[in-house]
Amino acid sequence: MTPRTAGLALRLVLGVALLASPAWVVLSTGDAVAHQHRALAALLAATAVAGLALLATVLLRLRRGADRVPARRDRRVLRAVAAGVGSVLLAVLAGAAAWLRPFPATDAALDALRADDAVDVRESAGWYAFVPRGTAPTAGLVYSPGARVDVRATATVLRPLAEAGYLVVALKEPLGIALTSPGQSASAIAAFDGVERWAVGGHSLGGVAAASFAAGHDDVVDGLLLHASYPLGDMRDADVLVTSVRGSRDGLTTAEDVEASRADLPASATVVEVPGAVHAFFADYGPQPGDGEPAVPRADAQAEIVAASLALLDAVAAAG
Repeated sequence: MTPRTAGLALRLVLGVALLASPAWVVLSTGDAVAHQHRALAALLAATAVAGLALLATVLLRLRRGADRVPARRDRRVLRAVAAGVGSVLLAVLAGAAAWLRPFPATDAALDALRADDAVDVRESAGWYAFVPRGTAPTAGLVYSPGARVDVRATATVLRPLAEAGYLVVALKEPLGIALTSPGQSASAIAAFDGVERWAVGGHSLGGVAAASFAAGHDDVVDGLLLHASYPLGDMRDADVLVTSVRGSRDGLTTAEDVEASRADLPASATVVEVPGAVHAFFADYGPQPGDGEPAVPRADAQAEIVAASLALLDAVAAAG
């Protein structure tokens, strides 16, 4: 195989990968991509366009064939280097598009998204809002889902908080990663100016982002709710009420992880362990690779998660 033939073969493989990666994400997750932050759809579209463009260059080169005039040696070297770097970047793009595939919400979570006489569910470009009907909530929660978790999967755990009278906003995170926009909670808080007291929270990496926001905005935020999560830095001096809920069978955010970070939370923080619960019980998106084996039914664990979450919101509301 000549260098030219090898180069064309590599471009062909990359072009197919760049097309296949977003196609697999969309086809394997139903309508999930359409309900996430628009950045994910933009990335998938850009990946597919890159694949089409690369395949077009392969076809063009094949058509030109032997008519192509050989370039000087120095130009061939530069082109080879540029092609190598470009190939690596395109491979990374294809891999990133596949890796960012969201864990899609289950039917139970989608059922919890339906509005009824108790809760109005509103979708916007930046979030889902669970708004209690028949009352003007004065306390609320802005919630960041775990990494690559379909925002809709949080509905089973968050809807009961709205049924109890609290406004709840579940953020659509750029690319499904909360740390890509750590200040995103501010826009949700500003959009609901009728709410007087706020807690922020999140699941897993979403909780990390929420903790960072709470530590830097304790003049606006009154509470922090951590679901299978912990802060990455010291926030002992933050003037916020904190509840950390963990599962005893969590294989991703282990009890040891949570305990090790306990010293970074305010001394008044409450830690609640849900016996038998795993990482994926804090939302409804099915099993997650690397997680532990549950020892209790999901519904039972989620009832305890909801109860601990409500206790924090009740304390936040009462502090006003």
